[in-house]
Amino acid sequence: MKRVRTRIAPSPTGDPHVGTAYMALFNYLFARHYDGDFLLRIEDTDQTRSRPEYEKNIFEAIQWCGLQWDEGPDCGGKYGPYRQSERTEIYRKHCYDLLASGKAYKCFVTGKELAEMREIATKTGQRQGYDRRHRNLTEEEIKKREEEGQPFVIRLKVPLTGECVYEDAIKGRMSTPWADVDDQVLLKSDGFPTYHLANVVDDHLMEISHVIRGDEWLSSTPKHIMLYEAFGWEAPTFLHMPLLLGIDGKKLSKRKNPTSIFYYRDSGYLPEAFTNFLSLMGYSMEEDKEIYPLEEIVKCFSEKRVGVSGAIFDIRKLDWLNQQYMINTIPENELWNRIQEWGFNDAFMQRLMPLVHTRIKTFAEFMELCQFFFINHIPYTEELLTPGSKTTNEISAMILQTMIWSMEKQENWGRSGIEQGSREMAEIFGLNHKKVIMRLLYATITGKHTGPPLFDSVDLLGKDRTRARFLQAIEFLGGLSKKKLSSLEKAWASGDCKELI
Repeated sequence: MKRVRTRIAPSPTGDPHVGTAYMALFNYLFARHYDGDFLLRIEDTDQTRSRPEYEKNIFEAIQWCGLQWDEGPDCGGKYGPYRQSERTEIYRKHCYDLLASGKAYKCFVTGKELAEMREIATKTGQRQGYDRRHRNLTEEEIKKREEEGQPFVIRLKVPLTGECVYEDAIKGRMSTPWADVDDQVLLKSDGFPTYHLANVVDDHLMEISHVIRGDEWLSSTPKHIMLYEAFGWEAPTFLHMPLLLGIDGKKLSKRKNPTSIFYYRDSGYLPEAFTNFLSLMGYSMEEDKEIYPLEEIVKCFSEKRVGVSGAIFDIRKLDWLNQQYMINTIPENELWNRIQEWGFNDAFMQRLMPLVHTRIKTFAEFMELCQFFFINHIPYTEELLTPGSKTTNEISAMILQTMIWSMEKQENWGRSGIEQGSREMAEIFGLNHKKVIMRLLYATITGKHTGPPLFDSVDLLGKDRTRARFLQAIEFLGGLSKKKLSSLEKAWASGDCKELI
């Protein structure tokens, strides 16, 4: 039997997502159950968004979940390098091999032409996508365009008829008409590979036997199978896991939910409970058992017990599981030590003391003033979140949403980020900075209108918990409709939201 090898391949372009931990867990379980190898590969071909600090966060987050890989950028292995940015020549060589064999072609279509194609397709009700206008250019036409310096991408020649049929180890027989599959771009005009090319080349060269990923990649699977066939390689076995869904039944979105793994770590959840919770997402143990150590599910794991419908990411379930782990794994005489380690450690307290030193009259006032640092749910009221006589629930929700966008755009959730964002909100909404914006932000973060210095408090609270406060306050205020969100985003982009209030 071929040795089992699985991989997780996250992109270092943002916060470590719970979906990354979810996929890492099931790849880990599968590999460990079959005495195989579990790899970590960094897909950093998006050079504009990839950051070394994001890569570091991926390592830290997956390890916090109790999962350790056998090969990866940090520990090496015989199939390296394990960062795609260090493998670009490998991808170019393979892509040009396809070009030489006539299974790929140079495409000189411009961004303007692609936009026109989309517009025509929308008006006529035709299938969206590239219309293959450069698929059959002659050698003379290609040479002429190259001599003129026209940039090009390299696309795969996908069959125009027939269908792609394959067996998914979870979902069974799958089929897709080739007519529904685009001639995918393999190599971009800057010489960097697309996800599709790099993914297939790496999985083959690293001898990945089973590709375990989310349902959102189902539409890409025919493209990948076509690439395997074009190269003359054997495709791995595909297993598509159920999507993580919010309690509203829709795809888990950071617009509505805390999705960073660090939010759950910093909010005081136990890693064992968090991993146990993720294992319940679309998977069922025998006898519907819900609490078990990682070693137990490794021992009895079976892909046949993975479901096919979406998995509900219900934090109430996580809360219950975490409580069971605390009761059953932390003795009473160790509980305070664990709480200290989480939130009352010396490093944190040394940063907090300067914020309260001149603001408390007795030691007893410390918790009254600083409790918001140690709780996850702020007791909001409409009065707190609607400062100013003309501020409505909707206006406050819009301000908080644009604060999120502002701090994301800055890539700064620290002291200077919230300060800049607050002044930006006062200007674009035409509202008083101190009496409206600052009072709203104070209430959102602390549950009060006064307290320790707000900007320093946000810096200490951290990005993930701060963001969660904004989301919780927006939800409390009644949220924003899709139509209102769209109007708000356009107005914010223009720098003027005054007409919305």
